[in-house]
Amino acid sequence: MSRLAKRPIAIPSKAEITVSEGMIRVKGPKGTLEKATHRLVSVEVGAEGVQVAVRGASLEGRALVGTYASHVRNMLAGVTEGYTKKLLVEGVGYKWDVQGNKLNLSLGFSHPVVMEIPAGLAVKSEKSALTIEGHDKEMVGQFAANVRALKKPEPYKGKGIRYDGEVIRRKQGKKAA
Repeated sequence: MSRLAKRPIAIPSKAEITVSEGMIRVKGPKGTLEKATHRLVSVEVGAEGVQVAVRGASLEGRALVGTYASHVRNMLAGVTEGYTKKLLVEGVGYKWDVQGNKLNLSLGFSHPVVMEIPAGLAVKSEKSALTIEGHDKEMVGQFAANVRALKKPEPYKGKGIRYDGEVIRRKQGKKAA
């Protein structure tokens, strides 16, 4: 069993968590999150905090306990503080623009790329930076990964979309004869 799952998870003062009918519901100032529990994992709210345990002694249940403990931690952190991802664009003519719930990207293709911004996310665009904010860690990370996948950074000139702080290993390229 996971070492982190053995310890109870502290509930922040601003958040409230309920577990009923196989669903975990976390409510806080930033929003509300829900997640279904697995049949091999039990989640209980006590005086010390949230306790995640295995039902039975199966290998699969022991593997899932740490995962669900992390999900509960992420949900509690999301509804109290929220999550942020920052993307940077590099390249001549590469740009993005947020209009309502659409993200318009110019990435050197013959056509503009338009992406729908999921409900629950706040996206702000600056000159070469895009900030994605939300209370659901999975949704923020998945949307950032989908945007990055449109034009991954290439190793010769470094053009493309990358995460803030991501280091691109550069290659030398051809040498002159």
